[in-house]
Amino acid sequence: MTSWPGDRAPVYGHAAMLASDADRDRAAEVLKSGFATGRLTKDEYDDHLHRLYTARTYGELVQVTGQLPGGGVALFAAPVPARTNPLAVAALICGIAEFLTLGLTALPAVVLGHVARSQIRRTGEAGSGLAMTGLILGWLAITLWVLFIVVGAFAAISFTHAGVIHSSPVYQHIRGPG
Repeated sequence: MTSWPGDRAPVYGHAAMLASDADRDRAAEVLKSGFATGRLTKDEYDDHLHRLYTARTYGELVQVTGQLPGGGVALFAAPVPARTNPLAVAALICGIAEFLTLGLTALPAVVLGHVARSQIRRTGEAGSGLAMTGLILGWLAITLWVLFIVVGAFAAISFTHAGVIHSSPVYQHIRGPG
């Protein structure tokens, strides 16, 4: 088998690998774009289109489309994975760090999570799950701290009032001597 031109092998195999109809259609779109932008004359377009639909392998499709933007080896290049949003990663780190900082990083986790989700919706970056996990952990820690404070306040109030009630003369009279 012949090797693929360029610095790495294509995603779909070697140049001798048989091309599918979908591959030919993708290559035809490159030719249409080249013709529409004036890179190919009508005769060149017709000739290239004929060669394209009679091509059997990836190597032949690369030769037909090689002189056009988006053609050649780029026609079969692996899609670039979406970049992970760095704020989503930071939200997750802050969410996990809550366990070590006793909830000190909860608020940054929530803020970073909301900002990251907004950016992800706008840019299409990856990391939605990371941002959501940071948000959930942040809100969970905030909720637990609020609950802890409220329960602590009620406990402090009830203990304070209980001491006042037990020492009051009315309570002593109702309770009786001793």
